[in-house]
Amino acid sequence: MQSDRQKPIARAPQEGSKASPAGGDSSTPPAPAPQDVNLYTASQWQLMWWKFRRHKGAMIAALVLIVLYTVAVFCEFLAPYPLDARNVDYASAPPQRVHFVSGEGIHLWPFVYGLERTTDPVTLAPVYREDPERKYPLQLFTRGESYRMWGLFETDIHLFGVAEGGTLFLLGADSMGRCVFSRILYGARISLTIGFVGVAISFILGLVIGTISGFYGGSIDNFIQRSIEIIISFPSIPLWMALAAALPNHWGPVQTYLGITVVLSLIGWTGLAREVRGKILALREEDYAMAAALVGASQVRIMFRHLLPGFFSHIIVVITLMVPTMILAETALSFLGLGLQPPVTSWGVMLQEAQNVQAVAIQPWLLTPVFAVVVTVLAFNFLGDGLRDAADPYSE
Repeated sequence: MQSDRQKPIARAPQEGSKASPAGGDSSTPPAPAPQDVNLYTASQWQLMWWKFRRHKGAMIAALVLIVLYTVAVFCEFLAPYPLDARNVDYASAPPQRVHFVSGEGIHLWPFVYGLERTTDPVTLAPVYREDPERKYPLQLFTRGESYRMWGLFETDIHLFGVAEGGTLFLLGADSMGRCVFSRILYGARISLTIGFVGVAISFILGLVIGTISGFYGGSIDNFIQRSIEIIISFPSIPLWMALAAALPNHWGPVQTYLGITVVLSLIGWTGLAREVRGKILALREEDYAMAAALVGASQVRIMFRHLLPGFFSHIIVVITLMVPTMILAETALSFLGLGLQPPVTSWGVMLQEAQNVQAVAIQPWLLTPVFAVVVTVLAFNFLGDGLRDAADPYSE
């Protein structure tokens, strides 16, 4: 016997609809995930940051560069010895090893042994050996030789060091008894900042001149391109040498630093200008550029507000690659003796001492500034690669 309650009539799902797995209303589309909502409403900079974070190599490179520039800012405090500190009793001393184990057992706090100096009877070269009877524990926030922090105030507090009577040459000492590790930290300030200052000047010159050349064309473009061809036709190193030699000899360290920066910038803008010119030539006939001109936008606004953002990712890559180029150029000039000179300290100035093959054979630790240059250049290259992928909407 049939029940008085009417049974529900099963309806076939409509075309294009999906059946609900839980028996719910199948006509209601599933709600988007929270990350999808953020993706729809995120700004361009947020999208770039999310994409950049997925590039592990670029993230590591960014952290390395942050550490390097932090060291450059606080080099006086981080270095165990001031820049002008000399200890002739330990000239050409090798790198000291940091120990945790001694004849007494395992130590929870690191220490170094004292150094004893003797002379080789055959070569007359200094020979150093560790004295196990003298142990000097490493100390944090220790007091040592005084220095002027950022040239503003004087203090004698260092991040780490050893007690009075001990030495701490983590990367050895040079022929004048100066700590190589401390000098590398001080040299980072010059070598790293000269890249940014030089790139800033080259970037402005290359961007403006390249944009004008590509946008106007005609005789202006011909004049600019022929001038660029004349500049790049000269060999780079002889041209650097000629311009650096033109600097007055009586200039001080700061004036020389600024002069070398300008010299590198006057040569480094040509490549960027030609790349920007090619991009502008390809974009100036696009519909959005023509529309901007029809509504009355000025030529300056069209160039710098509409055309340049069209290849923003390419500009980012060029900037990140120009910085290591400037660093290498300064290193080469200083290595040849035509760039920065003592008492200014940079990685290139430090490598001047490595010109003598005999000195390098006896003191190989003098080449350690090379590793600082290599790490910096690689970090900028990886960072530029990650920024390019993050800014390029067509990259995977």
